[in-house]
Amino acid sequence: MKVLVVGGGGREHALCWKIARSPLLGELLCAPGNAGTERIARNVPVAAKDVDGIVRLAREERVGLVVVGPEEPLCAGLADRLRAADVPVFGPGAAGARLEGSKVFAKELLEKHRIPTAPARIFDRSGIAKAYLEGCATWPQVVKADGLAGGKGVYITGDARSACSVVDALMEERRHGDAGTKVLIEECLVGEEASVFAVTDGDTILILEPVQDYKRVGDDDTGPNTGGMGVYSPVPMLNRRLHKQIEQRVLFPTLHALRLEGIDFRGILFVGLMLTESGPRVLEYNVRFGDPECQALMRRMKSDLLPYLAATAEGRLAELEAPDWDPRSCVGVVAAADGYPDRYREGDPIQGLDEAEALDEVVVVFHAGTRAQGPDVLTAGGRVLCVTALGGSLEGAREAAYAGIDAISWDGMFCRRDIARRRPAPERAAALEGGS
Repeated sequence: MKVLVVGGGGREHALCWKIARSPLLGELLCAPGNAGTERIARNVPVAAKDVDGIVRLAREERVGLVVVGPEEPLCAGLADRLRAADVPVFGPGAAGARLEGSKVFAKELLEKHRIPTAPARIFDRSGIAKAYLEGCATWPQVVKADGLAGGKGVYITGDARSACSVVDALMEERRHGDAGTKVLIEECLVGEEASVFAVTDGDTILILEPVQDYKRVGDDDTGPNTGGMGVYSPVPMLNRRLHKQIEQRVLFPTLHALRLEGIDFRGILFVGLMLTESGPRVLEYNVRFGDPECQALMRRMKSDLLPYLAATAEGRLAELEAPDWDPRSCVGVVAAADGYPDRYREGDPIQGLDEAEALDEVVVVFHAGTRAQGPDVLTAGGRVLCVTALGGSLEGAREAAYAGIDAISWDGMFCRRDIARRRPAPERAAALEGGS
């Protein structure tokens, strides 16, 4: 089978890395790819957002399966266009992608179908939104841009003044462009965050291993939100009982809601959750593998990924058994460029990539914002690399991942130093388990 992976980040490198190990694979293409995918796939210089170009490439290359990595082309209808051209594709159409493309749409679906989430108000005028905030008696409040903002459109605010400043930045100054045309203001939930991924072809749902990521740029969850600075899996507090609650109260009802809305969803349903004392609550939906969550999932998945991708695209996921998982822990640490998540440096030579992976066979470095220049690899994005490691314990995986990080360098490189150190207290986990 000839496979095309669409995208050029760490998620796409991880998908290529896993697909390349499949005995079913004939040839692997990546558009546009990066310096990491170049080693295992044929990079094609077509941008992920170029819907016409991707469709043309898939047809000219007679691709047997397209795997769409990023959310932007999904929201733009790439999967619909590919299916219309009789090209199998892993990824939802534009209607399903609205779960991520519009937080207003997602919130309205959650409330309509009584799926647990935080109470929220929706505003399309900044003055009315600020008046509401000035009348709020409880803080903090969460202000969210409606549209796609690269993982940076969510702001936790501690008082009316800071919240109104965020509203101005989103709705008046257009910090994230049209994403801030509407905003949601919702109650700030308290608990432990977790990410749960499920593969679905619209009829069958297959739940993957849970992971936990770190959104804030600095140690101890300080600084602005990012696309993700690190990840670990499995999540110790997500025991079998909690996992069952998430299935019964969130995942199955979401699939049922999509079917009632007439949405044929084929791809990844990625749910960001807050595990509260009252049970799991949905923070957000995404419609693709997370980044860097995908890197941890691909490292821990022992089964061949390609059959699951193909079966989902073709609507026959029910034919497959659940995949096998490596019982070891995985920790992934993101190395970022100076200035991220704001304006960051590019073009710095990266040293130590081979040395990092040679330290131990459990270490794999996934490229995100990189490009090749002759024999050199240069930085080409805010999040540059994700260094992953497996270990018999979470601490063992953590030590190996940071050993890999410490072997790599470039001017302005930085990372968080507390990935996989944030662990819930046993009494907290017990309280969450007992939630109703």
